[in-house]
Amino acid sequence: MEFRPILNALLRNKTGLLLIALQVAITLAIVCNSVFIILQRIEKVNRPSGMDEQSLFTITSLGFAPDFDLRGSLRQDLEALRSIPGVVDATTINSVPLSNGGWSEGLETQPDSVPQEQRKNTPTALYIVDEHGVNTLGAHLVAGRDFTADDVSYRSRDDKGTPNSVIVTQALADQLYPDGNALGKPIYSGLGGKGSSSTIVGILERLQAPWVGWDKVEHAMLVPQYQDGEFDSSARYLIRTEPGRRDEVMKQAERKLGEVNTGRIVRGLRSIEEVRGESYRQDRAMTIVLTTVIFSLLAVTGLGIVGMVSFWVTRRVKQIGTRRALGARRFDIRRYFMVENVIVVGIGIALGLLMTYGFNLWLMKHYELPRLAWYYAPLGALTVLLLGQLAVFGPATRASRVSPAVATRTV
Repeated sequence: MEFRPILNALLRNKTGLLLIALQVAITLAIVCNSVFIILQRIEKVNRPSGMDEQSLFTITSLGFAPDFDLRGSLRQDLEALRSIPGVVDATTINSVPLSNGGWSEGLETQPDSVPQEQRKNTPTALYIVDEHGVNTLGAHLVAGRDFTADDVSYRSRDDKGTPNSVIVTQALADQLYPDGNALGKPIYSGLGGKGSSSTIVGILERLQAPWVGWDKVEHAMLVPQYQDGEFDSSARYLIRTEPGRRDEVMKQAERKLGEVNTGRIVRGLRSIEEVRGESYRQDRAMTIVLTTVIFSLLAVTGLGIVGMVSFWVTRRVKQIGTRRALGARRFDIRRYFMVENVIVVGIGIALGLLMTYGFNLWLMKHYELPRLAWYYAPLGALTVLLLGQLAVFGPATRASRVSPAVATRTV
């Protein structure tokens, strides 16, 4: 196959050549970066949270009666909730994991007596639970121990009552003590006043923070405390059920709390699966939109190639017939147009690779996306090349069916 005649023919159709090449280049750049973003979003949405999500739900109590006693209500509510058939465990909790709203704290591994420039502050999500917290969450304790009833203290409005013990995630433990020996070590925070210290008594394999878009989403700490009545009159409960019984228990829990104390409002009944769905709604929407964009671009590019090649075939009927009369086989005619397409798409791919990495650099700068992995561009180029061959096959086949007699009659 001579490339020079093909190139000469293409150069006589510069407008069509440039249009198809530019379309291929734009498609390649957008498809590669879109697939990269989609896979990132899918990975983000499917991250394990460290909880038994399918069996968890949350409910909130808000006292309004003048004589409402939060301390007494906490004990009563938890006993009532744990007595419901199908409930595995229940705990109070200040923030709902994956909800995009919660409490945070800065931790240090050295006391205030050490100069500030020598201390490193590590942010973490803060979950205030009782001794049933770990079991309720369904989290996996990989080192140390769980909380006991003696660990639990009351947290008042002025935040007095430093917790003696805390449980942290493995990711947070590794950040605080990179040597891998965080168990039994102190951490310093403002939980009981500036510079107060607590001891790490347990390490969880994983537990995500409430903020799903946070780059330190696996930094989480459990603190054994109850809210004091002076803090406010609300309490949030997290309940874990036996597998398959969550929806049944949710209805019973709402009714049970209403019966235990009528001097409050019971609201905020939501499963953790529902919470996850709401928090990741934008990520799922972006995945759907980008997927639609990808298939639309591929379809438009494919149809553009079909239309352009069909136009070229129509203009070259006499040339095709002459080649057939000189002994060219159908295979030769089909191959001619497919090779021509490889050249056109190849020019588009060369331009598209530059646009792909340029677009990625722009996304890195303005949206803090990571660098595009090296294999996306070659795989995208191969996809576009195969799309071009698939698109040109039909017009090329029709061209190969032009007979010498038909071409002669067009003279």
